[in-house]
Amino acid sequence: MSKRALLEVIALGPQDAVAAQAGGADRLELVADMAADGLTPSLATFAAVRAAVDIPLRVMLRAADGFAAGDLRALCERAAALRAEGAREFVLGFLTPDGRVDLDAVAALAEVVGDCRWTFHRAIDRAADRDALRKELAGTALASGLDTYLTAGDANGVDAGLPVLLAERARTAAGEPGYAPRILVGGGLGLGHLPALRAVGLDAFHIGGAARPAGWSAPVDAAAVRRWREALDRVEVPGGGL
Repeated sequence: MSKRALLEVIALGPQDAVAAQAGGADRLELVADMAADGLTPSLATFAAVRAAVDIPLRVMLRAADGFAAGDLRALCERAAALRAEGAREFVLGFLTPDGRVDLDAVAALAEVVGDCRWTFHRAIDRAADRDALRKELAGTALASGLDTYLTAGDANGVDAGLPVLLAERARTAAGEPGYAPRILVGGGLGLGHLPALRAVGLDAFHIGGAARPAGWSAPVDAAAVRRWREALDRVEVPGGGL
């Protein structure tokens, strides 16, 4: 029997969360302001979503559009407040102006979230050297909380990044340093990509706009999420997946 794939859906509030769970989402990424590609939500929004659903949720830690940390002290304060409110999983990722991982910013937030699990988001797709970024993070104490990379394989989306995703999956299977965290595929992901991705054992997928056929001004559509859930459950995985 093949392993059930994880389906993560972006939620902006409790209405989205309820619809995503009803459609078969396994986890939420909770953000605010998708016009800026997703920023840290308010404490009130987090509390409302946590009360509305019982599936896991990862909370975005990002203060402004782009990949610079910005006001790191304020972001750390927000992270501490979210943790105190009950957040136990997070999403973060910062780059320096020359495209390297901003270890100082990542370390500051990792210290605040402590033993919580977290995703390094699509900043990896803008890195000057994504292999170096992975290995640099793996060589620090930060690796204890980092369990996932959200990536399309390329800044332009999965269509362009598919060869990279397949190659990185092979490096994960080979046990290469820096490739232990789970690959969560997202960014221009379409249903047509699933057979190739599942065929190599990739088992985690992230959707945002695909869960909102009416656009970002409309809430998550449970039926759209269900189509993804059913499509993932239909795809055969040679050898039973991971």
